[in-house]
Amino acid sequence: MPAESDPLARERAHLAASRGALRAMREDAEALDIRDVTANWVNAAVLQNQIDERIKSLADLSHTPLFFGRLDYLHAPGAEQAEGAEGEQFYIGRRHVHDAEGDPMVIDWRAPVSQPFYRASKKTPMDIGLRRRFGYTGGELTAYEDEHLSDQEEAEQTSKLLQQEIERPRVGPMRDIVATIQPEQDEIVRSGLGGSVCVQGGPGTGKTAVGLHRVAYLLYAHRERLARTGTLVIGPNASFLHYIEQVLPALGELEVKQATVDDLVAHVEVRGTDDPIAAVVKGDARMAEVLRKAVRSHVTMPAEPLVVVRGSRRWRVPAHELEEIVGELLERDIRYGAARDALPQRIAHAVLVRMEQAGEAPDDRVQDAVARNTAVKAAVKAVWPPVDPAKLVLRLLSDADFLAGHAEGILTEEEQKAVLWAKPARSVKSAKWSAADAVLIDEASDLVSRTHSLGHVVLDEAQDLSPMQYRAVGRRCTTGSATVLGDLAQGTTPWATRSWAEALAHLGKGDAVVEELTAGFRVPRDVIAYASRLLPDIAPGLAAVDSVRESPGSLAVRHVEDVEGLDAACLEACADSLRHEGSIGLIAADARVPALADALTAAGISYLSPGQETTADARLTLVPASLAKGLEYDYVVLDEPAAVVDGEPDERTGLRRLYVALTRAVSGLIVVHAAELPVQLS
Repeated sequence: MPAESDPLARERAHLAASRGALRAMREDAEALDIRDVTANWVNAAVLQNQIDERIKSLADLSHTPLFFGRLDYLHAPGAEQAEGAEGEQFYIGRRHVHDAEGDPMVIDWRAPVSQPFYRASKKTPMDIGLRRRFGYTGGELTAYEDEHLSDQEEAEQTSKLLQQEIERPRVGPMRDIVATIQPEQDEIVRSGLGGSVCVQGGPGTGKTAVGLHRVAYLLYAHRERLARTGTLVIGPNASFLHYIEQVLPALGELEVKQATVDDLVAHVEVRGTDDPIAAVVKGDARMAEVLRKAVRSHVTMPAEPLVVVRGSRRWRVPAHELEEIVGELLERDIRYGAARDALPQRIAHAVLVRMEQAGEAPDDRVQDAVARNTAVKAAVKAVWPPVDPAKLVLRLLSDADFLAGHAEGILTEEEQKAVLWAKPARSVKSAKWSAADAVLIDEASDLVSRTHSLGHVVLDEAQDLSPMQYRAVGRRCTTGSATVLGDLAQGTTPWATRSWAEALAHLGKGDAVVEELTAGFRVPRDVIAYASRLLPDIAPGLAAVDSVRESPGSLAVRHVEDVEGLDAACLEACADSLRHEGSIGLIAADARVPALADALTAAGISYLSPGQETTADARLTLVPASLAKGLEYDYVVLDEPAAVVDGEPDERTGLRRLYVALTRAVSGLIVVHAAELPVQLS
């Protein structure tokens, strides 16, 4: 059949031409000669780096579709009212591609003209006559599916290609959802840079993907601003960051940094752990006031006058005037370090006033010289000495009297005892700092000198942060905005967030808009319904996820008569799952992982650890329940739910951990148990 009469052949031809155009764009970038356009080696290095980044962003990923949809407008965009305006056809893809004349062959999914691909419907066609979706196999265009939005006679149907893309087996790291973004997700993705957004979403609602695509959209819409101020994605652990790290590069965004909260506050080496009670107190927002009082306690009101000698003259500033200067700086409540830097200049100004009264005419150079005078420097050191944040926190946790002096009326005596070290450390380096201690040091550091603020921060799995951790993140976006992602039902720390209003207040983004995603696209309906039996106990009032995916036979619960047969039953369930295409996660209570690892090894079954990338030859990952959050697998085998619950300090936290483990499956879940199931699941 000739290509002219074969729509699929025409679309394949356009794909081939688009790939050729992208290759030409990359070759043009590689051929750029900057030898005669830069003034010096510094400019040349900066420009060459920009060119290198441009070349990277133009990479053609062979197994990633260059475009996934097409829009046929009824009229030229922006000219709907113009009589006789001719419609245009746009291919929607991951990045912009143009031909040799500069005409677009693929439109970036983030462009305004692409928005109807995600939002248009028969009820609101947005001037779209035809929306076409493309299906791919191994990077090859193999199918298409049309929706005639202007034809009201044609029944609206669920897209089979869209469903297939959502259900496509997951091997390797997380992939983008740019082809499957839903209208309610698109609304969040395209919200403006000026405001912060909090997304409450149950398992499978796509909140992580929404957050990452929002970053990509903001970089498209506000590239120049964010290039100056920077963007950051914060995840719960290194395994999670490794899992999501390829999403943004696949969308052409290479400059977004990723970190955990522990990475942000890594002022000291963390070698110790806190018991839950101590960790809760150290993570409480009241610790910020304790630290503030401890920092300011280093200021001592001057009791002696200051005498500055310049040449043959002596200039005297009385103690009461020095006290006024110090008091004014304290009242302004500026950062300790900034006030300390301002103090010698304030004292020098007082001296210059006396010089002018004596008939002299000092200028700014004289004021700077007076500020550097030995007597002034000595007075500043005595009145406003430097503060080392780590040493300050070390003293608070080691010295009961020092802690009591600044925690009185803020922490109870029991709380003070909980945070004090049983064996005080001798120095900052020898101390066995905990993760919560590092956050306290970060707070103290910000009290001394301002933390650098970024343009936008994405905070994922936010429900597990303590108030002090929220403050640490908030410091990184005081002048920018934030996208907060989480699920209150999945909070598995003793200090887990109780409400988003409270969390956003600690973050410093109390005016953020809270959006809730309740439509599930990942977890099958039977599986999410089974897990949702836990919601009344772990998150009363929270709406259950309504999965759009019917997948009969996706849930199986297998009871083992005796505990000795549990390992063998898990291996059998893994073998059953491996018969299907896609990734498999064997999730178990942390204490059960060594035994299962031995059983897998003895059976000759190879397995990966969380963070290791699955491949076609290595599809099974052994996952401790404590690391399962944020990860997903096509098939999950869950070992002994009761052990997952019992592995946590209290039942509610244990049930929340179980809820997380139950909701990692995309296509099928097998629950294997010897002990009685938690009563909520029975």
